[in-house]
Amino acid sequence: MDRRLTPANGRVAFEGMEAPPPGLRLVRGDTMRVAHPVADLCADPNGARDKQMLLGQAFTVLEVHDGWAFGFDPVDGYAGYLPEGAVVAGGAATHRVTARQSHIYLRPDLKSRETACLSFFCELDVTGEVGGFAELAGGGFVPFQHIAPLSHVAGDAVSVAESFLGTPYLWGGNSGSGIDCSGLVQLALRAAGRACPRDSDMQEGLGREMDGTLQRGDLLFWKGHVAMVVDADRIIHANAHHMAVAYEGIEEAISRIETQGDGPVTARRRL
Repeated sequence: MDRRLTPANGRVAFEGMEAPPPGLRLVRGDTMRVAHPVADLCADPNGARDKQMLLGQAFTVLEVHDGWAFGFDPVDGYAGYLPEGAVVAGGAATHRVTARQSHIYLRPDLKSRETACLSFFCELDVTGEVGGFAELAGGGFVPFQHIAPLSHVAGDAVSVAESFLGTPYLWGGNSGSGIDCSGLVQLALRAAGRACPRDSDMQEGLGREMDGTLQRGDLLFWKGHVAMVVDADRIIHANAHHMAVAYEGIEEAISRIETQGDGPVTARRRL
């Protein structure tokens, strides 16, 4: 079983698993909400970051043990550990952040002190509007220009990716403060209303293989890397060469990546 998609550890397993490992306590889990603007989902307690969860997003907690909450993201199925304090019970989101980054303010006033930095796709419980600011359950205000209802669907996934241009590269990152190649693709596709797994090897199963002329929105894959086609000549990708989200010529990228020893293109997928 793929550890990343297996909601089970040495003690508990999600009761909804098709074939849970034997000898584990089966639990339904509790739907919690991420309480921090950004929280690392780790492979193990104090282990490596696999991806990031964002404020307000749901997380199914199967167990809390030694200060860590083990569970899974109910949207993409990714399992792992969050610090216990990074999740809270209750609450429901009404809106998402649609700007690359925004802030929570103490008062509905752009000159008031900010209390948190938010990323694209953070989820918020909005209770009202005051002077062009969304009032949040639990306190604080966010500019209405930076949010949209959960039902909002972006018209073009590539345009969403382009809004992250210049964002620093961060392995396992999923936010406007730092993002990696597959995190960028997942956020862009999810914003455009398409389900998308988290990692590039999983994303390589999306759509259909094609060998014709590349067009906007196609995905190019290398071993361990993915990029989104902008037009016939360019891709956009979060990459370690630029250490940022950047445009790059398609042929230039293909040549560079192969020359540096990371191999040829492994797939060209059309969604």
